[in-house]
Amino acid sequence: MHDFIERISVYVHWAIFLLLEVLSGFLLFQYNHYQGSVWFTEANIVAATVHDWEAGVLAYLRMPAENAALVRRNVILQQKLDVLRHELSIARADTSLTEKKQAELLEGMRLIPAQIASNSIRKRDNMIVINVGSNEGVAPEMGVVSGTGVVGIVSAVTPRHALVMSILNSHSSISCRLRGTEYFGYLKWKGGRPLRAYMDDVPRHAHIKKGDIVETSGFSAVFPAGIFLGKVAQIKNSSDGLAYELEILLSTDLSNIRQVNVIADQGKEEIDSLLRQ
Repeated sequence: MHDFIERISVYVHWAIFLLLEVLSGFLLFQYNHYQGSVWFTEANIVAATVHDWEAGVLAYLRMPAENAALVRRNVILQQKLDVLRHELSIARADTSLTEKKQAELLEGMRLIPAQIASNSIRKRDNMIVINVGSNEGVAPEMGVVSGTGVVGIVSAVTPRHALVMSILNSHSSISCRLRGTEYFGYLKWKGGRPLRAYMDDVPRHAHIKKGDIVETSGFSAVFPAGIFLGKVAQIKNSSDGLAYELEILLSTDLSNIRQVNVIADQGKEEIDSLLRQ
């Protein structure tokens, strides 16, 4: 105990000295405005420097996690960019060969040229009015095409005009097939985007890939076989899982079309006559 007291007594004068220094500093900065402002400024500078060091250390420690998050975002953005590039390449594909093939198919048929007088693409059941009618030989259930593919089917006529059921109509159902195969189904529009329709009832054993061409099947008297409809954009399962449902990027942009042709001679009367027998 005696040794402990002696050790304390050796350093007591230093403790008293430090206490007096702190007290004098407090009195100096508390009751002298100039010295107080200098102290406050320097203290803030020191605190700010310490905070900067702390922020830098924490940012360095968080860097691996932030880099990983950036990598994930870049991957997602790259995937979206690839999808957009693919769709753009399909939309901008050269249609000259398709137009040539379609012209060859329609050669020898009587076509009635027409202009679109009225059109809609935003409704559930879109209709088109063209400026030719029964005076020019147009009749219901005749097919209507453009240079890029199918437009619709004539629904009703007057002497000088005709009403066309657009392919962008919930009641439209066009028999179609995958080009180069015998796999067929029906092209239907479900509303929404004016460049997207769906081909259903495609068997699951069919070999399909994105970009495959979809064309009319010729299984009706409305359109000859081989008229361009669009390309496969997505391959999905049907609701019952027993077949494929194909999302089709349509070849004809009905929001940007003016000139069309009505197929006046497809042998429909002959076929109807046979079916009635």
